[in-house]
Amino acid sequence: MNGSQSDRNLNVGRGAIRSQTFSQTERIKSPLHFEKVFKEGVVAADGVLVIHVSLNNLRHPRLGLSLSKRVGNSPKRNRWKRLIRESFRKQKDKFPRVDIVVRPKRGAIPNYGEIFNSLPALVARACRKLPSQK
Repeated sequence: MNGSQSDRNLNVGRGAIRSQTFSQTERIKSPLHFEKVFKEGVVAADGVLVIHVSLNNLRHPRLGLSLSKRVGNSPKRNRWKRLIRESFRKQKDKFPRVDIVVRPKRGAIPNYGEIFNSLPALVARACRKLPSQK
């Protein structure tokens, strides 16, 4: 019994860790998928982020990033990407089944706390604009 109990605890732990990952299936990578979100999606913005949101037929939300060289040099762009991905990863269970493409607002400074608060608020605002799913 002791061995099976520890196995159950390991499975729970693995599930908790798995839910905190950012897997390949949760990423928007195809140019066609990006194009679909830009064409069919709705936009929401604040002082930190601009997001495009579109419904998807999956069981989970997906994240795509769109950062041009206007954002800054590669270390700055990579910092933005890390912070946005981490914010998504920690809050993805709160999001509905949508595709989200995120970019920083021009002139914004990469700050994890602001991104963490901005992302779910913008997704909620954008989802209210989406046509209802039937």
